[in-house]
Amino acid sequence: MLMASTAIFTSSAHAAETADIIYSGGPILTMDDANPRAEAVAIKDGRILAVGTAGDVMALKGAGTTMVDLGGRTLLPGFIDAHGHVTMGGLQAASANMLPPPDGTNSDIAQIQQNLRDWAAANADLVKQVNLILGFGYDESQLSEQRPPNRQELDAVSTTYPVVVVHQSGHIAAFNSKALELVGYTAATPDPEGGVIRREEGSQQPNGVVEEVAWISVLPKVLGNVGATGMKALAKAGTELWASFGYTTAQEGRATPGIANVLKAVAAESGLKIDVVSYVDVLVDRDYVKANQSPTYVGHYRNAGLKLTIDGSPQGFTAWRDRPYYDPVGNYPPGYAGYAAATPPQVLDAVDWAYANKLQIITHSNGEAASDMLITAIRTAQAKHGRLPTRPVLIHGQFQREDQADSFVALGVFPSLFPMHTFYWGDWHRDHTVGPVNADNISPTGWYRTRGAMFSTHHDAPVAFPDSIRVLSATVTRRSRTG
Repeated sequence: MLMASTAIFTSSAHAAETADIIYSGGPILTMDDANPRAEAVAIKDGRILAVGTAGDVMALKGAGTTMVDLGGRTLLPGFIDAHGHVTMGGLQAASANMLPPPDGTNSDIAQIQQNLRDWAAANADLVKQVNLILGFGYDESQLSEQRPPNRQELDAVSTTYPVVVVHQSGHIAAFNSKALELVGYTAATPDPEGGVIRREEGSQQPNGVVEEVAWISVLPKVLGNVGATGMKALAKAGTELWASFGYTTAQEGRATPGIANVLKAVAAESGLKIDVVSYVDVLVDRDYVKANQSPTYVGHYRNAGLKLTIDGSPQGFTAWRDRPYYDPVGNYPPGYAGYAAATPPQVLDAVDWAYANKLQIITHSNGEAASDMLITAIRTAQAKHGRLPTRPVLIHGQFQREDQADSFVALGVFPSLFPMHTFYWGDWHRDHTVGPVNADNISPTGWYRTRGAMFSTHHDAPVAFPDSIRVLSATVTRRSRTG
């Protein structure tokens, strides 16, 4: 809901109407700088009828009006999700919680194993139906072992069913032997371009951990038995989770045509209680976007444009940097700086195609080298086609240089930043990814403020819960877990 005015409507048409609901009895924040607070809000047919003083708004009370006393609680307009993955959020809600405190209980691999066993026992019929034990949210930066579980440790959970545990970033996953068999990964399988199949020391045998394209490309196989009905249920569960945190618009920020069609089908069945906007992966099926892009919602759903992913996860050391990582934890070669998930020709072509077809494109770019590539692609496309009617969006931008912030502003790129990293991984960035000097500048909201640029901040759920208040807190306080 948008509170467009803090003065009551005075036209005769509105004066003759009565409200369905009136909220009062607590602070009401309007997001209008000129009139930031109100005393009451009247609603009719799901839309704001009036907002203003209690005395004025109460004039719209009728015999059938429901009165809601806020009891001192604060009323806010609905939040718009700046970036998240609502269908995957539903998957997280339906799977075993692998998150560390404060959002879960997993502080070592033994706890991960036990939580997986407990979840599998409690959901035995579901496990049998989908042929999968799935956990979501492990984070090696918070595990005592400082590494992901390997295939042998997940074999200890089950040798009957595939076991897949997804990293909190969503860019990495750990498989047991049965899951490796399901997707066909063996010692003879080469690393795909833009991805890594980690190996056991001294051999080519997969150790169970897969990164980026090596994980994303096999996700359909992992979820192969979920089926259309199951995917619809996940989409609904995701929107319900978002709504519980006050969002009235959710984003599916890296859809495939299959996921987009699921959302469209749920919308057609009146199954979406909030708006959902999707962006389809430009490297998967750009023609789908051209045929299905919509400027308006139908049944609370629309496909808005394209998603491009240039690199990976900064806390997982797969973001593509312009310098070596500070002190990466794991078996990395000297000078390791991450890698690209998309090639320079792919990036240049995808951005050019978006501009040529006047389609909005949002781009995941975490490392400095990835942003250099994005800036080059946008600058080249603008020189050829002019600016887009809808701004391109930088997603995340965790590690930037100030000259890159200058370039993004000059090119009219809208930055959607991820300062929740300061809470969840601020200490990890200080000690391992970028070091103590550059850690203060991750998700550099201050750089954009000093340049007079607007920006948004997001949760990237299921990377973190879509907790709107924690997003706001992290954006303002920028404090790590240890303070």
